[in-house]
Amino acid sequence: MSRILLIGASGTIGQAVHANLAARHSVVTAGRSSGDHRADLSQPDSLEQLLAQVGKVDAIVCTAGNLHFGPLASMTAAQFNLGLQDKLLGQVQLALLAQHTLADGGSITLTSGILAVEPIRNGANATAVNAAIEAFVAAAAIELPRGLRINAVSPTILTESVPAYGPFFPGFDTVPADRVARAYQRSVEGGQTGRVYRVQ
Repeated sequence: MSRILLIGASGTIGQAVHANLAARHSVVTAGRSSGDHRADLSQPDSLEQLLAQVGKVDAIVCTAGNLHFGPLASMTAAQFNLGLQDKLLGQVQLALLAQHTLADGGSITLTSGILAVEPIRNGANATAVNAAIEAFVAAAAIELPRGLRINAVSPTILTESVPAYGPFFPGFDTVPADRVARAYQRSVEGGQTGRVYRVQ
């Protein structure tokens, strides 16, 4: 049994990942307003404190991260910066810290999304952020020490999220959260690194 830190456990994907991994591992949860510990991806000090509180783990999984959705014509730099500071730099900061605290041979699993390769209207921030996460994973994988691994999971729109986000994704196939969770299981329990697991 491994000890796993799951950030974003209260979200739709996070709940499914927790249900999957907790069946075989000890899962410690963290989030902005719920979980065993509090953490804010947009605040580097918060992540540093989180890892110090949690201590040694065998894997870290992040299913959290905010983005800005809106028309490019009226988008401001401040709005675009939301996704950069939260979902992108938050996950990058997590990985940078995790490389020093994970057990030897441990893994980091980040979350990108289908918009990295399939842009939609109002999704310029999401496309840029998700693509950057995937590029970071590819680059980090060749430098991580001590046999550490890093991957990303890139889901399409969740079946459970269609009522809220369906209009933004016309004609997209959906996937249930439990199927997405198996990609995180593959990242944690498998042996690959530098991969983007696309669930579409």
